[in-house]
Amino acid sequence: MTTGFVLCADDFAMTDGVSRSILALLEDGRLSATGAMTNRPHWPRFAGDLAAHAGHADLGLHLNLTCAAPLSTMPRLAPGGELPKLGELARAAVASAEVRLEIALEIDRQLDAFEQALGRTPDFVDGHQHVHVLPGIRGAVLSSIARRYPAGSVYLRDPSDRAAAIRARGVAVGKALVISGLGWGMRRAAARCGIPVNRGFSGASPFDPARDFADDLARFLIRPGPAHLVMCHPGFIDDELAMLDPVIATRPLEHAALAAFTPPPGLAVRRFAALQGS
Repeated sequence: MTTGFVLCADDFAMTDGVSRSILALLEDGRLSATGAMTNRPHWPRFAGDLAAHAGHADLGLHLNLTCAAPLSTMPRLAPGGELPKLGELARAAVASAEVRLEIALEIDRQLDAFEQALGRTPDFVDGHQHVHVLPGIRGAVLSSIARRYPAGSVYLRDPSDRAAAIRARGVAVGKALVISGLGWGMRRAAARCGIPVNRGFSGASPFDPARDFADDLARFLIRPGPAHLVMCHPGFIDDELAMLDPVIATRPLEHAALAAFTPPPGLAVRRFAALQGS
């Protein structure tokens, strides 16, 4: 029986406001994981604050290949110094071996930046806009984790889930099904590399400020998987966020709902390791 779930905030270090929101929620014990965008200039400044939560929450890499600048030059994928939009990335990763090599090197650079700032390996890897599961990128992510870390020591987000569970939740069903389809086969591929994954995933949102996110959060826990992971996107709005990301107005609403969130009876917010074997 499922007794817990990982509650993971994406986009740490994207902006000052997003980072401060996530740190406040971690301090209050409302989250059990967060993924950091280590190519963002805020990362070195906030890494020390995040490190204080090691051992209490899973701290991972939120692989970023679509927002702002890479850590080093990528002449094929980002010739002007700016990472492409998701559609362009997906097409280039399939079409070009040179782009795939640039992506593999950038994955290692972002992992290096995590380790150098925190003095430890990440607990997990996932991707901004789920880029870690895309064709042409998925293999490089798996290869990098398997090469760098002992088997079983770093987990990978699997964004797939059962269609029946997605429909039962009734939140952004079409979007959640598309994301789940992108993750098809991830669990088997990761298992071949000795990389654990979550089993059950929710949190796909329409990012509509008119919705009640507290109600959506409760719905994300309908029919949870045996090692379920719920993603969320809290944040405080600042000028930088408006320039970087389309998800703006809903972030403070998510923060407020998460700050007041109480899991339903029988479920608890836990780290991934606590769900292993369940």
